[in-house]
Amino acid sequence: MRSSKKKAIVIGASTGIGRAVAKKLSAEGYFVGLTGRSLERLQELQKELPGESLVRTIDVRDTHEAIHTLRNLLMMLQDLDIMVINAGVLFQNEKLQWAPEEEMIKVNALGFAAMANVASDYFLQKGSGCIVGISSVAAHRGSGRSPAYNASKAFVSNYMEGLRQKFSTNPAIKVVDIRPGFVDTAMVRGRKGLFGIISAERAAEDIYKAAQKGTRIVYVPAWWGILIWFFKLIPESVYHWGYRRYLAWDKKSSAA
Repeated sequence: MRSSKKKAIVIGASTGIGRAVAKKLSAEGYFVGLTGRSLERLQELQKELPGESLVRTIDVRDTHEAIHTLRNLLMMLQDLDIMVINAGVLFQNEKLQWAPEEEMIKVNALGFAAMANVASDYFLQKGSGCIVGISSVAAHRGSGRSPAYNASKAFVSNYMEGLRQKFSTNPAIKVVDIRPGFVDTAMVRGRKGLFGIISAERAAEDIYKAAQKGTRIVYVPAWWGILIWFFKLIPESVYHWGYRRYLAWDKKSSAA
């Protein structure tokens, strides 16, 4: 399947940010490999794309099978310029049940690392390429409501920093850490206390620009970078105090 077209793979293209990024890449002339758990959703997306694409189901919870399928997809594409790793889940888990914690760790951390490992190996052999990982502003502090989510996103950002260090002698290999705030997707829709919400399409525009430039760390939208700088300065005791009051307000608002 050799062609002069640039090629991209989106891991987790079925919904949300991944779906919007796939559409943006296709509109920009990329041949796009679409992956996700739902074959039906991927096929629906494929029909909406203006350009060529391939569909493969990948469940990153099964890392060995996911790695095998992704390598096969790479063989079929015969080339790759960008891999966007977007697969992620978020569960509110105030009772700290193990099942949702385990799910978030499997998908957000282990699944991410497995896909990034395949991309890294491929781009090392090729000598160039761009890995785009979707982390979150949540990576910067812990969350009593969903401990594994914030921790897993911190893992994603630190993993990408390690990859940038590994590739530091080869500027042709880029690793882009995307840290979105609140994006209008099923992951956050209906939650209270959100602000500055942007559309998935707006997020995809920023992600595409970051990939083209090879920017190391990108907050989406950009003003989150300033907010997070201040947020990280808050002492832990003050942070916990404010978070407890936020949760109390959120429960009261939800019950009203």
